[in-house]
Amino acid sequence: MARILITSAIPYINGIKHLGNLVGSQLPADLYARYNRARGNEVMFICATDEHGTPAELAAAKAGKPVEEYCKDMHAVQSELAEGFRLSFDHYGRSSSQRNHGLTQHFAGKLADAGLIEEIIETQIYSNTDGRFLPDRYIEGTCPNCGSEDARGDQCEVCTKQLDPTDLINPRSAISGSTDLEVRETKHLYLRQSTLRDQLDQWIDSKTDWPVLTTSIAKKWLHDGDGLRDRGITRDLDWGIPVKRGTEDWPGMEGKVFYVWFDAPIEYIAGTAEWADANGKTDADWERWWRTDKGAEDVKYVQFMGKDNVPFHTLSFPATIMGSGEPWKLVDYIKSFNYLNYDGGQFSTSKGRGVFMDQALSILPSDYWRWWLLSHVPESSDSEFTWDNFQTSVNKDLADVLGNFVSRITKFTRSKFGEEIPAGPAYGPAEQAVIDALQTRLSAYQTFMETMEIRKAANELRAIWTLGNEYLQDAAPWSKFKEDPEAAATSVRFALNLIPFYAVLSEPFIPDAADTMLTAMNAPSNWPTDAASALSALPAGHAFTVPDVMFAKITDDARDDMQARFAGKS
Repeated sequence: MARILITSAIPYINGIKHLGNLVGSQLPADLYARYNRARGNEVMFICATDEHGTPAELAAAKAGKPVEEYCKDMHAVQSELAEGFRLSFDHYGRSSSQRNHGLTQHFAGKLADAGLIEEIIETQIYSNTDGRFLPDRYIEGTCPNCGSEDARGDQCEVCTKQLDPTDLINPRSAISGSTDLEVRETKHLYLRQSTLRDQLDQWIDSKTDWPVLTTSIAKKWLHDGDGLRDRGITRDLDWGIPVKRGTEDWPGMEGKVFYVWFDAPIEYIAGTAEWADANGKTDADWERWWRTDKGAEDVKYVQFMGKDNVPFHTLSFPATIMGSGEPWKLVDYIKSFNYLNYDGGQFSTSKGRGVFMDQALSILPSDYWRWWLLSHVPESSDSEFTWDNFQTSVNKDLADVLGNFVSRITKFTRSKFGEEIPAGPAYGPAEQAVIDALQTRLSAYQTFMETMEIRKAANELRAIWTLGNEYLQDAAPWSKFKEDPEAAATSVRFALNLIPFYAVLSEPFIPDAADTMLTAMNAPSNWPTDAASALSALPAGHAFTVPDVMFAKITDDARDDMQARFAGKS
């Protein structure tokens, strides 16, 4: 039994995520977690909400809530949506937890002891009205490039030009609107990750099985231009993890917090500790996943993320772990994804363009979305959600192929043989041919799931479903029944045994439908070791029930209504 540690990039707290966010990390991570559990492996699947930084404070202010209350409320919302999409986290933590406070401060102390933290004096905008330094995003003004009056101090969203706060014309505080701003000196801590460049380079070179997308982004950050740069790890903010050197105060860092990019990945470790706390476990129970001196040397650690998160996970977080000098587990494989675009453009929160997680669940069950997203996951390039494609995929794959197969054979059996599997003679050449084809497909499916080639796995699963339909068409038990009811019974027994086989293989993709199939067939969820034994698992006389329609088709009118509803405002 293998031990698999899985983390999904933690979603930011400031609002509900769209389908592109979902398919870029959490959903494929869940697929892999479910598959490994089904194969009998020990899995620890961790995610959390990313709660610190400027956007959390701004979102809380907009909602009229204290930031701590806002984060608590949004964590509850995101947790509920994760459950709605059947994301099977072992724990869904919070980066604001006391566990993350302690671990972040611990890592900072170890990095300082190793000479990898430098104190830097820099200049920053200070608002006299607000009585505080303003991070770049807290400063708004007119863009010097395009003239937009709502540019931020780090970037103009209209023309996308990267900016410094001092570039803005007529700058103002995003908190109070005050223009009483001045440039002041402030001291911050920098992680000297540039000193670890060669070590990081060699480590990445050793990962010969990583996706090209992952390694190419990492190498670009390592070598392009000036190469890997040191990064600030503190901010002048109220909300965050207070800067400490381990458990000790850090002179000159009073009132400052750690920068969100530094503490967020540490939450993967802290989230596992939170899992232990929540389940009455000891520190040894979570440390065996993370400390190579305490049992983690045999763990395979896999991370899932969108391509924008790759630099932090290939460079900055590994630099934190390596630099600590302690035996923490480094990631073994990083599965990164391109972007999912929406119907000829991009998802946009501000314009209400695209489908967000809460909206998706209010329209259709989670399996519909899971199947489309995972079978169209943006692995090798960006992919695009269109309503035509979504309708076609749901109607053809789920309703016509899988759902129709289950419905036809269970209803026919009930009408002719009652609600139990009929006997009939042994399987013949027709059944053996399907078993052989299924065995080939099963082996390919398992290979693609192991290597996280998700689109290829979905194609194999679809092909496995199709084999059953083709068999049923050729066997035609409804025609055989009149002349040779015994032969019809054999065909029926074989087809009914396909249902739990389909259910177990489909569960990582469409867990609710899988549960419906297993419940209807009164069958256990056992991964098939080989197709032949799986297709004889349910004997004659085994009772079953006819499930309700598993997948309703999406009509043209419904498709058009949804497309208009989520087009957004121009």
